[in-house]
Amino acid sequence: FSAEQEAQALRKAMKGFGTDEDAIIETLTKLNVSQRQQVLITYKSTIGRDLIDDLKSELSGNFERVIVGLMTPTTMYDVHELRRALKGAGTDEGCLIEILASRTNAEIRHINENYKLQYGSTLEDDIVSDTSSMFRRVLVSLATGNRDEGTFVDEALAQQDAQCLYEAGEKKWGTDEVQFMSILCTRNRCHLLRVFDVYRGIANKDITESIKSEMSGDLEDALLAVVKCLRNKPAYFAERLYKSMKGLGTDDSTLIRVMVSRSEIDMLYIRREFLAMYGKSLHSFIKGDCSGDYRKVLLRLCGG
Repeated sequence: FSAEQEAQALRKAMKGFGTDEDAIIETLTKLNVSQRQQVLITYKSTIGRDLIDDLKSELSGNFERVIVGLMTPTTMYDVHELRRALKGAGTDEGCLIEILASRTNAEIRHINENYKLQYGSTLEDDIVSDTSSMFRRVLVSLATGNRDEGTFVDEALAQQDAQCLYEAGEKKWGTDEVQFMSILCTRNRCHLLRVFDVYRGIANKDITESIKSEMSGDLEDALLAVVKCLRNKPAYFAERLYKSMKGLGTDDSTLIRVMVSRSEIDMLYIRREFLAMYGKSLHSFIKGDCSGDYRKVLLRLCGG
């Protein structure tokens, strides 16, 4: 890998009349995120121009959004997406839920630090001013990045937690959402998987079915996302991708964000889950749903 060579290749693709989109796709998708950052710096030092500015002036639409996303460091990409979700026209609740429910404590802490540096306000303050009621409380809880990340399962506590969830939902008239939040947003993964098993025995239904029948709207979506991410994160993202493309029109924001943010983390697993869940490959789904350079770059990120 030579950052200088790649920088020159990118300059060549954009210089003069017309843009060589294929060369840009080829260059950027074969590099990993840290290599792309090296290219960004080298481009500036050897060519004396800002690579992202050049890309933005040459490209447009969803294709541009993917390419600029690829050029953004992982944490900053999440920061920008959260900010867009909070401060854009209307709130993009799906984006807030997806990022906050699926990132690790360390990732969330980095997001918080960078968010404050970038925008001068804290992520929590912006969540509080832009969302309301119980949904707000779940997001604030997830945004602290304070889930227990151990692996210890306290059997007695698991029994108690499962009973607690049952009594907070199925068993009573009205739902005690705070119980759901405090258990689902703080306990460690291994412990919660055990809680879900015990819960099924007590309630005779899966925890997700109870959440669906007891909650609604954004709160339901948020708690379901938490459960799905704990159980099988790649399957959660496979579902996000499927829903972004099925039916009429495409939810490009979600499609782009998942493809860019997971491309180097668990795309292989997401593809496997997608095929198992929907009987069609992610590759064929993208192919049928997108077009042009946008399709080309997404297919490269998808691989296979």
